Amino acid sequence: MLFNSLQFALFFPITYFFYLISNHKWQNRFLLIASYIFYSAWDWRFLSLIIISTVIDYFCGLKIAQADDKRKKRKFLLLSLITNLSLLGFFKYFGFFADSLLNLLHSIGIDTPLYSLKIILPVGISFYTFQTLSYSIDIYRKEIKPTKNFLDFALFVSFFPQLVAGPIERAKNLLPQILSPRKITLDSFYQGIYLILWGLFQKVFVADNLAKIVNDIFAFPQNHSGGGILIALYAFSLQIFCDFCGYSNIARGIGKCLGFEIMVNFNCPYFSQSPQEFWKRWHISLSSWFKDYLYIPLGGNRKGKAKTYRNLILTMGLAGLWHGASWNFIFWGLYQAALLIIYKIVTPLNFKIDFLQNRPAKKIAAFINGLIFFHLTCLGWLLFRCESLTQIVIMSKKLFGDFSFSSGISIIPLVFFSWFLILIEIFQYKKNDLLFVLKLPVFLRTLIYIVIFYSIILYGSETAEKFIYFQF
Repeated sequence: MLFNSLQFALFFPITYFFYLISNHKWQNRFLLIASYIFYSAWDWRFLSLIIISTVIDYFCGLKIAQADDKRKKRKFLLLSLITNLSLLGFFKYFGFFADSLLNLLHSIGIDTPLYSLKIILPVGISFYTFQTLSYSIDIYRKEIKPTKNFLDFALFVSFFPQLVAGPIERAKNLLPQILSPRKITLDSFYQGIYLILWGLFQKVFVADNLAKIVNDIFAFPQNHSGGGILIALYAFSLQIFCDFCGYSNIARGIGKCLGFEIMVNFNCPYFSQSPQEFWKRWHISLSSWFKDYLYIPLGGNRKGKAKTYRNLILTMGLAGLWHGASWNFIFWGLYQAALLIIYKIVTPLNFKIDFLQNRPAKKIAAFINGLIFFHLTCLGWLLFRCESLTQIVIMSKKLFGDFSFSSGISIIPLVFFSWFLILIEIFQYKKNDLLFVLKLPVFLRTLIYIVIFYSIILYGSETAEKFIYFQF
């Protein structure tokens, strides 16, 4: 069920009505039923996977907390890890690794009778798997206590606003909100409606319209000049941001209407001046997950430069693989690791340049850093969006070896569908407030609402397009 569909436009008001007239206990029960209906709308068969993860992690959480020695605790933690990662690995990565093995054997002259399985990827499995894993790990680390109420825990796993594409919530944030009565204020309701409206604007006006530019150029890159490739990269940079951030904003908005505070997942990432800052602003729930549960346990930056670089390569390589079962995602992850490593090497040099210490020079340097890093990010999106190594090579040659603007390419559609988004983003960044619009005078607020509303009505996609991250 898509947030931008008529189906959801009917589903949510009905859910909300019964939610408002229920007490806390039955609010939770009704949300659980609604969440299972929401997920089953995709494919009811895969609901069994969520239930399996729920049962296993509920059981393991209790056993980890009850165990009187570390060996027993570790045994149940391993049961949780192996079960969840096995389900994720089979449904998401079996075909990728099987096909890669077949191709490798064929390249060295060995033909095998093995056949790859065409396995359907369950929607949202990457998100809810990581969410349940963090629950077991946090109990093992004694950072949280397990809940004894199975149905409330089941709601934590399947909470429909953020079930399919995040944010990846931690039990320490979401579970207490489930267990305690919630209060819906007029302010939180207004904030929720604004976030839903802004998220729909990002998705159906910006992302879905820019997708047409991106798809046309990426489908036939050989027919376009380097200038066309550059426009496609700019368009995809905004498309993937608005598509994913739009989903997260709608999820947060629905949560606020229900009395929940879902974490911020994007915070003006394209204003970042470094790769380190970028990953504090982009897909925050995933980057913090990998930091807390992989990078730091590996040693982080505490064991010397060589091991720090190794940890970054492993962490970002796996983060790339998390995005999809394809080599281009792994290359993209390794590219991000390379940016982080280079940044760590170069950063100390900045402090040795005297003229960068005065305020005007710092502002100029910050602008230049931001501009350079934005284009490095766009270059990374080339690896992310391309579907083959051949496509990467063709587009890279056009971009760096034969750059020109052909007469058939226009930047006007890109500007038309992005200027208002960029304007709002600039003010969000400058004011360090993602909800600054709600604090504007009534006249300005009304004007912004009118622009958003009519942009969606007049230029929004007529069909409910899937969110990009549903396939991850």
